[in-house]
Amino acid sequence: MNPFNNTESYQVLRCESGKCRTSPLELIGEEPLLIRINGKPYSVVMRTPGEELIHAAGFCLGEGIADSPEDFTAIGYCKDQDPNVIDIRLTPERCEKIPDLLDRRGFISQTSCGICGKEMVKDLNQILTPADDGFEADITRIFDCINQLSKNQKYYQRTRGSHAALIFDERLEVISFAEDVGRHNALDKAIGKAFMDGTLSTATILVMSSRISYELVQKAARARLPIMISNSRPTALAAEMGLSLNMTLAFPAKASELIIVCGEHRIIRENLEPSAT
Repeated sequence: MNPFNNTESYQVLRCESGKCRTSPLELIGEEPLLIRINGKPYSVVMRTPGEELIHAAGFCLGEGIADSPEDFTAIGYCKDQDPNVIDIRLTPERCEKIPDLLDRRGFISQTSCGICGKEMVKDLNQILTPADDGFEADITRIFDCINQLSKNQKYYQRTRGSHAALIFDERLEVISFAEDVGRHNALDKAIGKAFMDGTLSTATILVMSSRISYELVQKAARARLPIMISNSRPTALAAEMGLSLNMTLAFPAKASELIIVCGEHRIIRENLEPSAT
């Protein structure tokens, strides 16, 4: 694997109109990342190598393990400097607040395995805070944000095998971007960057290349992101969670059409012509 761009080149057979030829093709890399907390294995996620420290930080925020960077006493690679193993140490005060989460070490992470059942969703909602009102964005600016996603992607242009997450502040300026083979990983990395550099409190809009699933809504809610835009429609469960958390979920159906699933009060639409009834 190329250590600089995290892609691998393979010889493939290209067939078109009855003719075949071999040629190289770049594929995005994928390796497991073990996250250890206080010396014990906590979770394994599949991801694109690189940015492991902020990936682990975003993971910890999304899972409820940390609420602030000050909750970490240390976050780094294992003593053998294995890039696929991250060791995290929490303050004693934080450990006292989350004993149940720490006892769940070794469980299959919510980010890699779906959770079934309405009761589990209700339990998740109870530990999440509904999004605040106040921020609004013009629909034309929303499309500007959407169009910036592909402009930032470098792996996808070459491999067609990555997901991406882009975060904007109140002025709709980019504060964080990440790309990864996994959609959950891309979001963890983007949130982790803003979380660790102190800009997450200014975040307002998240644009993702993937569909919105309920676990992505959970991560965005933990990061206090009020607006989620995706390239495809959300799941029914994600829409239900977004509505219950006062979040805005939307996706573009065409170059000029935005479908808003919930939270329409945050998107200004006065400039649009009324549709015929």
